[in-house]
Amino acid sequence: MPANPVAHLAPIDYAVMAVYFAAVLGVGWGLRRLTQTSTDFFLSGRSLPPWITGLAFISANLGAQEVIGMGASGAKYGIATSHFYWVGAIPAMVFVGLFMMPFYYGSRARSVPEYLRLRFDEKTRTLNAVSFAVMTVFSSGVSMYAMGKLLNLLLGWSFDVSVLAAAVIVLAYVLLGGLTSAIYNEVLQFFLIVFGFAPLVALGLHAVGGWEGLSARLAEVATARGLPATAYTHTWTDMGDATRNPIGVEWFGLVMGLGFVLSFGYWCTDFLVVQRAMAADSMTAARRTPLIAAVPKMLFPFLVILPGMIALVLSSGHGGTEAGLIPAKLAAGGSPLLDSGGRVVLDYDLATPMMLVRLFPSGMLGLGLTALLASFMSGMAGNVTAFNTVWTYDIYQSHIRRGASDAHYLWMGRISTVAGIVLAVAAAYVAGAFNNIMDLLQLVFAFVNAPLFATFALGMFWRRTTGHGAFLGLLAGTLGAAIHHGLTLPAGVQAGVKGGYLGVLHTFPSELAQTFWTAIVAWVTCFVVTILVSLATRPRDPDELRGLVYSLTPRPSDGALSLIARPWVLAVVVLALTLALNLVFF
Repeated sequence: MPANPVAHLAPIDYAVMAVYFAAVLGVGWGLRRLTQTSTDFFLSGRSLPPWITGLAFISANLGAQEVIGMGASGAKYGIATSHFYWVGAIPAMVFVGLFMMPFYYGSRARSVPEYLRLRFDEKTRTLNAVSFAVMTVFSSGVSMYAMGKLLNLLLGWSFDVSVLAAAVIVLAYVLLGGLTSAIYNEVLQFFLIVFGFAPLVALGLHAVGGWEGLSARLAEVATARGLPATAYTHTWTDMGDATRNPIGVEWFGLVMGLGFVLSFGYWCTDFLVVQRAMAADSMTAARRTPLIAAVPKMLFPFLVILPGMIALVLSSGHGGTEAGLIPAKLAAGGSPLLDSGGRVVLDYDLATPMMLVRLFPSGMLGLGLTALLASFMSGMAGNVTAFNTVWTYDIYQSHIRRGASDAHYLWMGRISTVAGIVLAVAAAYVAGAFNNIMDLLQLVFAFVNAPLFATFALGMFWRRTTGHGAFLGLLAGTLGAAIHHGLTLPAGVQAGVKGGYLGVLHTFPSELAQTFWTAIVAWVTCFVVTILVSLATRPRDPDELRGLVYSLTPRPSDGALSLIARPWVLAVVVLALTLALNLVFF
């Protein structure tokens, strides 16, 4: 990568960043005395109030994929990117809060894989633990890649040094304070991201003439690319035909692939976010955690997607191969990278960083960069704390060393934190093969979370599901994803890591469209195989499943709570507001 900085920071910018680094390390240092047992280190002692766990619930997801990835997708796909929130994340967060959290929290499981052991058996737990550990390493690596790329572009640091610096800082405060340190820093990072990016959106909209001016310019871009004028500014209008929207998928693939399989698979089964709710101080607090998180979450498209859309039409002023502020992705020799059709490949991941450089003055630039750094660290720390918990409880304690002292498992948690960071550094170099990190992450989720959601849905709501059915269903679902991905390819790319390695039977208009259908294939395969194998094997005694299956578990009583504190009331409010946003941008 080139090491020529495009921004020159003033001393005040460096001062803002230094204060932030001191604050996150100070939080870890201050909490180190509270981390005396493995429960303190991995689960925060189950002692945190719901507003803290609620903000941490979304902040753990506010990594590079949220800020850089959603900005990149905003530039690539327009306002349709908001489907990740208004069709995907919000309904899924309501579902996990109302229906799934009672099983996670009530069973007293320490992790999602451990719930699978209680519901099914050890082999299903181990399969999920290993796949989840791999996924968290990749996700953390993506955050490191984005941070290294940003610091290289803006400050001229080498990519290698940038990645190592980020790794050391996150490692330090997680080692000191464990999950509690990560959660309190995630709350700090949440507010930094909001206050750092809100001015960017305001300045960007002012520069393009407000929403009307942005819509007019995006209409010109859409028309030039052979799409309807509304393709980048309306969420549903052009979803009837895959050739009429930038994502290249029709409404069924979107709702089924993104809205149901990928989003429910991620928000309902990913231990990274579920772990934050499990740290709450009561069952009610755990159920309210994702519902509280859903309120700010539904507004995040305005904070992270709009900058990408603006970057696509805001002129850089010096021509060249870029589109708006978005530069071309460079080949190893420094020349613009071309796809198989001879078109310039744009580096969408740089959409939001280029907006910061273009619009923020000194001081504000330091705040904006600090907000970006906060998002990277939030994502890295979230994945690392989930990784060390699953490794220690679900792999090490279960298969390598049973019956050791609590101090030994606390020591192993710290060792695995170091190992997770090292593996994530290696994964950061793999992420460089994609020009949109969101595409890479969704592909990983399609392989891991999509079949897992079918397993959970059947396990929690159909008591006839057996351990053999769950295990073979998960294997078949992941294999189905690999076969579909290996036989299809996005338009304009060559066979390899992006698919087509078994041959090309079908070409999708975009990587995201390919991923949505890969997820659908994985989910359906797992769902069908799990049912068939379960019907052919012996189910467990119903008495063994009490508290683990919906039909055999007493419903939580909210009668003693005030109306506004009841989870279902908050859920209705959240869903009504989300429906309104869909209608406004229809």
